[in-house]
Amino acid sequence: MRLVLDTNVWIDWLVFDDPSVAPLKAARREGRIQIVIAEACLQELKAVLAYPEFRLDDAQKMNHLAEVDRCTMRHDDQLPARSIALPRCSDPDDQKFLTLARDAAADWLLSRDKALLRIRGKKLEAAGFRIGTATQWADSSLN
Repeated sequence: MRLVLDTNVWIDWLVFDDPSVAPLKAARREGRIQIVIAEACLQELKAVLAYPEFRLDDAQKMNHLAEVDRCTMRHDDQLPARSIALPRCSDPDDQKFLTLARDAAADWLLSRDKALLRIRGKKLEAAGFRIGTATQWADSSLN
């Protein structure tokens, strides 16, 4: 199973060690999932990890980014985009996650972002992936 994580899920994973991502971490450790990331998504994560409210020093930021590198496979942005139309996200900064999920043939895009979660009710069948929270993904993968 192939997943795309948006930035807030990565922050839950890396900074807060939120219990909602524990099943995701376990699935990754056990090799049951692949997590895909693209350069634009990684750049956003780097910028967010630098937010002063997280109080991360340079070594902590580097460790978090090294973990992302260990846990992900890179999607080559130079590959041709799949010709499947996507709904427009109300937050243009989040469109890159939809595009990555489509182009990387992901099964799920995991997010806590309201703009992305509103899209999950729209037609995504042609794109081949679902949008939901880490908890929703975990609940569906147990069934």
